[in-house]
Order: sequence, then structure tokens, then C-alpha cells
Amino acid sequence: MSTKAYYNDNLLLTPLPHDPTYGYWISPAADFTGKTERLEVSGRAALDFVDYYGGEPNRYTNIFLPLTMRYRTEQDEWGLTGGFTRDNTLMGELSTTGIVLRFTQRNLWNVNPSWTRMLTEKWGFQSTFQFSDASYQDGLRLGLVDYQVFGGTAGFLYHLTERDDVQLSGTYTNFHTSNAPFGLRAYYPGAMLSVTHSFTEGLKATAYGGPRFVSSTNQLGGFSQKTNDTTWIYGASLTQQFERASMQLSLTRDIFPSGFGLLIQTDRIGAFTSYNLTDTVTASLDASGYLVSGLTKQVRGARFKNSDCFTSHQNCPGIFRSGGVPKLLTRTAGAMRKPLTSRLRRICSCSC
Repeated sequence: MSTKAYYNDNLLLTPLPHDPTYGYWISPAADFTGKTERLEVSGRAALDFVDYYGGEPNRYTNIFLPLTMRYRTEQDEWGLTGGFTRDNTLMGELSTTGIVLRFTQRNLWNVNPSWTRMLTEKWGFQSTFQFSDASYQDGLRLGLVDYQVFGGTAGFLYHLTERDDVQLSGTYTNFHTSNAPFGLRAYYPGAMLSVTHSFTEGLKATAYGGPRFVSSTNQLGGFSQKTNDTTWIYGASLTQQFERASMQLSLTRDIFPSGFGLLIQTDRIGAFTSYNLTDTVTASLDASGYLVSGLTKQVRGARFKNSDCFTSHQNCPGIFRSGGVPKLLTRTAGAMRKPLTSRLRRICSCSC
């Protein structure tokens, strides 16, 4: 059981006048773990009973059912991660993408099997598969659409030294909407190079990067348009572990699907720190800044220009309805350009 006090000075990230939102979380959970010489199974069943007061009074329940399985032999390791998550759009999706969606509950199923085989003491081969299915409560009424994502990676691992690891892999991802009045299907193969270096036992740095070749097809009312683009994905992080505290700095660019029915490109800079005050009380601070642009060029019958329409302290003002079809207002890139802004979350949690 854990409890959490919550404060947010702009829960919906709106530029309009608003009041702060206060709240509390009560989160019962049960964990289970099973282990043999070769097989490990772990899972969790958790709930969040959330009450908000002040500027955005609300009450809802989140559900988390993750599952992890690993099976090892002398040279091979098979893994499976996945599960079911029911949370609101201002939690997991906002933290991942930086986009403010309409406030509603999201159901997300994930299945991610993997296989790793060590060819020698230093060389290894790794492959993964990804499947995700997202749906939104009253989504179409709120201008949100359900979507599915599947894909995979395959590549080689190399233990360069005791402190250095290098990985080179190829990737493929396919995204499509499933219940929208318009149709969007996109796929993007690519390549990725990742390097990890351990400076000390507690200090580690990771850097990665590679291209993505994005092809998308948009369909609406018998009209179809195909587009092709190339974008670079990259990231770097620095993590320091202490006896009672941890710190992490990160800078990333990635491609994510969105409930708006399009692919987005998110640039994120973040800092996270936590400190164990006692065995049951942990204080943490998470600060993030986002720059977000549409990667697929057309959605819902209107063109989404590559501008910083969505930022972490701004509701995108370009959502409206015309003739029953949700659209995005088109604006010039210069008019929508905003500086990098930050979103701070102050969390004090107590668990027992």
C-alpha cells in the first residue's frame, strides 16, 4: 500500500487563467515472484484511487497489470514483458509524448517477446517483437482515435570491455488507426547504434542514434495521399547511483503514436532525482521539457505542419470540429514557435 500527495499548478497545461489542482492517491498493490534455476516469473496487480480538488476536480481509478517472464539456458535467453494498463491521458501518454490530449481514460495492452543468444563470450544476437493496442474511453466523442502498433528489432551485441557495450540493430515499426473516420497507416524501418559506458560502479552513460525512414498513407472520403520522410532518432543519458539517492539526466528524440491519430516526433530533456528519507518514505523531483511536432503530414483532412504546436505548458489551440470531422488548424511554423518549456512534478510518497 502506498499513498501520494499531489500538487500541479497547471494540470491541463492550458494558457488560460486557471487554479492549481490538489489531490491524493491511494495505491494498493500485490506483487508475485516465482523463480527456478532457469525460469523467472514476476508480476504485479496495482490500483490507483485518485481524487483531485481545486482547479480540476475529478475522481478516477487506474489499473496496472504488468507481467515479466525470463527463461535462460547456457547460451539463450527468452523473455516476455507486457500486460494491461488503464490510466488517464495526462499520465503515461503525456509523460512519454509531451502532448496534451483530452482528459479521459486510456486502455493499453502491450506484448513484447524477446530472444537473446550469446554466440561467443563477447558477441551476442538479440531480437524483439512489439505489439501495442490503445483505446480511449469516449474517444471519438472527444476527438481521439484508437490505434495499434507492431514491429520488431534484430541486431548484434558486443561486450567491448568490462565497462563498454556496443549494440547495432535494425528496426521496423507499423502504426495504424483502428476506429477513425479517416485512415492512417505508417511504417518506418531504420537502424540504431547504441553505446554504453560504465565510469564507476554507480556512474553510467548511454548514447544511441540512427535514422528512421517514414512512409505514411492517409485516406479520407476516398482521397488518399502518400508521403515519405527521413528523421533521425537519438538519445543520451547519464545516471548516478548513491547509497540512498539517485540522479539521472537525459536528452532524447523519438517517434511515438498519438491518440490524435498521427505519428509525432518528441524532443525531450529531463532531470530526475530521488532520495530515500527513510525505509518507507521517498522524495523525488522530475523536471521535463518537450518540443513536439507532427511527423505524419496530414491527418483528419487537414495538414499538420512541423511546428511546435504542442509544448508542455500549452494546450494545442488547433483542435476543432467541422462537419463532424475533427481537424487540426493549420498555422505557419513561425507563428507557433515556442521556447522549450518545462513541466515540474513534486512527489512525496510513503509506502509500507
